[in-house]
Amino acid sequence: MAKLRKPTDKQLLEDWRQYYESFISDVEVDTEESQEEKLKRIARLEADPEKWFKYYFPAYCTAEPAAFHKAATKRLIEHPRWYEVRAWSRELAKSARSMMEVLFLALTGKIFNMLLVSNSFDNACRLLLPFQLQLEKNARIINDYGDQVNPGNWETGQFVAKCGCSFRAIGAGQSPRGTRNEAKRPDFILVDDIDTDEECRNPDRIKAKWDWIEQALIPTVSVSGDIRILFNGNIIAKDCCIKLAGEKADKFEVINIRDKNGKSSWPEKNSEADIDFILSKISTKSAQKEYFNNPITEGTVFKELTWGKVPPLRRFPFLVNYADPSPSNNLKKASSRKAMALLGYMDGVFYIINARDDHATSAQFVDWFYDINEDVPQGVQVYNFIENNRLQDPFYQQVFLPLFAERGKKDGFLNISPDPRKKPDKFSRIEGNLEPLNRQGRLVFNEELKGNPHMERLAEEFILLTEQLKAPADGADCVEGAWFILNGKIRTHEINSVSLGRRPRNRKRV
Repeated sequence: MAKLRKPTDKQLLEDWRQYYESFISDVEVDTEESQEEKLKRIARLEADPEKWFKYYFPAYCTAEPAAFHKAATKRLIEHPRWYEVRAWSRELAKSARSMMEVLFLALTGKIFNMLLVSNSFDNACRLLLPFQLQLEKNARIINDYGDQVNPGNWETGQFVAKCGCSFRAIGAGQSPRGTRNEAKRPDFILVDDIDTDEECRNPDRIKAKWDWIEQALIPTVSVSGDIRILFNGNIIAKDCCIKLAGEKADKFEVINIRDKNGKSSWPEKNSEADIDFILSKISTKSAQKEYFNNPITEGTVFKELTWGKVPPLRRFPFLVNYADPSPSNNLKKASSRKAMALLGYMDGVFYIINARDDHATSAQFVDWFYDINEDVPQGVQVYNFIENNRLQDPFYQQVFLPLFAERGKKDGFLNISPDPRKKPDKFSRIEGNLEPLNRQGRLVFNEELKGNPHMERLAEEFILLTEQLKAPADGADCVEGAWFILNGKIRTHEINSVSLGRRPRNRKRV
């Protein structure tokens, strides 16, 4: 059997060239337009960069730009001396928009020497190739600005267009010294995809790369001339060049796939259903890094979890079931999760016996209480608690109490105790109360539920817990709430509870 050969970088670049040529081949021009009409049209387009983009790059402009796109372009074009960092999520068109901006500035005579910098020379060449092919193949650019191919100065990775602007690809660590276009020093530096996962694991390598950027790359510009510096990338690690660049920038803009209200940042292109689909296919860790600029290092608090066999539930003197209601009443991935955790204590060990951790409606949340209680044998007392601080109380009174009453009339009433505890900071509580137990092997996850989606989501929350708490932590918070009540019960052997009734008997399963 013949051994498969790994394609070379040259072959990959050629494949990319062929794909990209087919991508822009359908751009057509109006051959009936007069010279006067053409000049007026060009002037109108150049006066409005967004219209310019749509006309010359229809294959890219398939969706209306978002407000942040327009604002970013306006800043870059209107400020001839500007330093900006765009930590935009994947699928927000960082590279495509910067390419259109650079070509606009080049073809309208505003920049003359552009450097495209990436993590390697090969990657920089790949990122620069679309610029070159647009100048070489885009019929509308050729029709309006003339043939841009400059024989003798038209190589992959380095070329000079007839508009007068030079373009050069540079990999991190290469010498950019002496980069000139005749007497003109670089006046646009585009740094794209500069960080790699491997390098970000080593702060010394990031420091060395940043030293190269500050000591070799940026000083290639003219101190007294125009200069635009633009970084494109995601915050993929605690230590990365994008964050360091952001500290120096005139504008450091972080845009996630969803905004602060949990809605698509670019709904004209990325629907809620589209985002939900992608996020459902990857882990929370990956989603936070690639789409929310929130790199999470596994094991920062909980190095590993203990899974073990839970003793028969009849041996526990009592159990505590604790729930976080979350006011959201829909199944959207953008909404907060609801969560629930059933804990028991025996012989110095706290057992996480069962859990629910997912997006759910209020009615489904009530169902969870009944489902978890049904799995507990008769004769074992379960104390059911629901988090209910001052802000949550109106929702509890107006929504949950009627739902529990309605369900109770049909299937028997549950004892539900609102927990009004004024809680300290979430991260501090989880870390301070649960990490020592976990480290000592005294916080045990039910091994029979390993693989169960709810229990797996709960376990993932523990593993990904960080002080920033941008990743979900509602389930871990429930475990802490159950532990707090359980621990107090162990010490005092009594509990104050406003009960809605008895725990119903186990219903016959269908």
